[in-house]
Order: sequence, then structure tokens, then C-alpha cells
Amino acid sequence: MPVGYVFTVACVAVGTLFALTPVRRPQPLATVSYYFGLAVNELPFFAAIYWLGASTSLAFAQGDIDSAGGWAAVTLAAATIPGLAVVAHRALGDRDRIELAMTEGLGEGWRTAIDADLATGLQRRLPLARILFLPILKRRPDVRRVANLTYGDAGRRNQLDLYHHRTRPAGAPIMIHMHGGHYSGGHKNSQSLPLLYRLAGHGWVCISANYRLRPQAQHPDHLIDLKKVIAWAREHAHEYGADPTTLFVAGSSAGGHMAALAALTQNDPAFQPGFENADTSVSAAICLNAWYRSYFGQGPESSPESHIAPDAPPFFLAHGDKDTLVPVAHARHFADQLRQTSAAPVVYAELRGGHHAFDLYHSLRFEAVIDAIEAFAARVRSRERTPQH
Repeated sequence: MPVGYVFTVACVAVGTLFALTPVRRPQPLATVSYYFGLAVNELPFFAAIYWLGASTSLAFAQGDIDSAGGWAAVTLAAATIPGLAVVAHRALGDRDRIELAMTEGLGEGWRTAIDADLATGLQRRLPLARILFLPILKRRPDVRRVANLTYGDAGRRNQLDLYHHRTRPAGAPIMIHMHGGHYSGGHKNSQSLPLLYRLAGHGWVCISANYRLRPQAQHPDHLIDLKKVIAWAREHAHEYGADPTTLFVAGSSAGGHMAALAALTQNDPAFQPGFENADTSVSAAICLNAWYRSYFGQGPESSPESHIAPDAPPFFLAHGDKDTLVPVAHARHFADQLRQTSAAPVVYAELRGGHHAFDLYHSLRFEAVIDAIEAFAARVRSRERTPQH
């Protein structure tokens, strides 16, 4: 029996099953479901072409399909292909669903309201070559990463990476992204890198930062760290061509919780000990598969929902409807609360078939989200240039 081939096919089949129907409980099975399902859900072409197609071709070429077990694996591989097609179809459809969410949040004709110079750089064509052949590689030759810059006194946990175009164009907007990891793990230079490299390649200055983790740190320590990053960017990012007056904050999962809190507590001295006078205002917030409820064992004041006010900045929210770690109902509720209270635009894009941590690869789904984020930011920047009355 071709053990290696059987193992490869079994992994893809299991991943496809969990991509289509992720499991929440029991915990050991949920963990397997999360990791296997996420990879296949965001990389269905990779799974079909390389893992299944290449391994099947190799097995036949080497004469390994000469037993009942080998033919059973071939049959399983063939049966898995329709499932991968469903996964890919759902992800491809997210582009239209996101466009509808943008119109709902920004209004009819929102694209025509974007300043002409900001609209020219918006990407509308699907980068199929990258999605098909280089979905895991994030770096771009026109972007330079400046690693391990210090913004606080907590060692590695207070370091950030900065990404900028090698030409250092003047007046670049700033995007700060905070990683996820349940507030107890994770690190910079790991999540939403396709987004950061895309924006940096289009002239932005992007920052990905570490922050203090549980259990040594508790809320609001993480939020204070993010505000220190914002203050650092306003003081130093101009050295890389940035315009410190235009600053967006973003985050994934726990980082999204932190980004939402930062956007809703701008310049609040309670969360800026020792740097109370620093400007920690933001132009808008981007929250990806974020947690919006209370922090571990703390009261409602640790929830972004408790800080929603009419003067909240614009928000872009994206959440998968099959997220097993953060229920999609939480994201819907937060979006509704924002819309009912805030005077600023709120875009809520619900991703059909999307799992938690959909922002890791150059996938069909995340490329559509990145296009929308860049267009959303262009619309917000256009509003800043022409204040609304």
C-alpha cells in the first residue's frame, strides 16, 4: 500500500470535510477541525492541484496504485474534488457579498465619491497567479521590512515591525495591525501579512506589533501597549515617509478586540498612563474575525460594545459565518450596535464559509477582503479631505 499517498489524500479529505462543516466540540476534535479545515478552506486550489493532483500523478507514475488500499485512496481523492469545488465557489462568491456590504455601509455610489488620486491605486482584478501558485509567500520586492523597533519597556513584547515602500513616498497613511492569539500567544509578522505588504506596496507605512500577553499582563495592559504603538507612530513614522495625521488601526481576533477598544477610547487618559497627552486618535478601525465581548473574567467595561458612542470613527468588520472560535452572532450584534449609535460609516462583511484566521494567505477570500479594506480606507481618507456636515 502507498502509505505516503494514502496519508496525503486522507489529510486533504479530512480538511475538506472540516472546511465544509467545522466542529466546535469536543475540544480535541475541534482543534483538529480548526487547523485542517482552515488550510483547505483558504487554499482549495493548492489542495486540489498540488496535494491531490500531484500526489495522485506521482503515485500512478511510480506504480504504487497496485492494491485495494491504493485504489481506495484514488477513489477518496476523486470524491474529495467536488467538496473542494464547493469550498472554492463559496470563497469566490465572497467578492460580490463584500461589495454589497460596502454599498450597505458606505451608501450607493460610494466609489464615485473617492478622490480621483486615491481611486487610481485600487485593485479590482483578481490576482489569480498569486492565489494559484504563491498563496503562502507574502513578501514583495518593492517593500522593505524594518524589524524589531522598540516602542516600550517590555522587551520583545514591546517591539514592532515597520513596512514601507522602498521609495519612501511622502505623505503615506499609516496602518497599525495587532495579531491575535487569545491574548496569550501569537506574535508580529504572522497575521494579515498579505494586507500589510499590499498596502505598503501601494505607498502606506504599515506596522505590526507585539504586545504583553496573559497571564503576566491583563486588560488594559494590551490596550495600553497598542496606544503606545499609536503614539510611537505619530512621533517616528514620518522618518519613513508617513503622514501621522492619517492613521488606521486594525487587528485579528484578540487584536481586533484591541483595535476596536482603541478606536472607541481615543485619547482617553485612563488608558495612557505616563503619556496622557499623546494623540491616540484614529481615522478608522479594521476588525477581522474579532472578539467583541468582555475580557477574561472582567466586567462589561472591558468590552468594545460598552464604549460605543456617536463620535465613534468608521469601522470595517469582516467575519466568517463558520468561525468556531468567535461566534458570528457576536460580530453581527456589534455591527448592529455601532450602526444604531455611531454617526460614522460601518461596513460589516459576513464571509460565507469563512473560518477563523482567514487572513493568513493570499486566498480568494482574503484578497477580496484586502481589496475592500483598501477601498474603504480610500473612502475614509476622501471624507477626511472633504469633511461631512
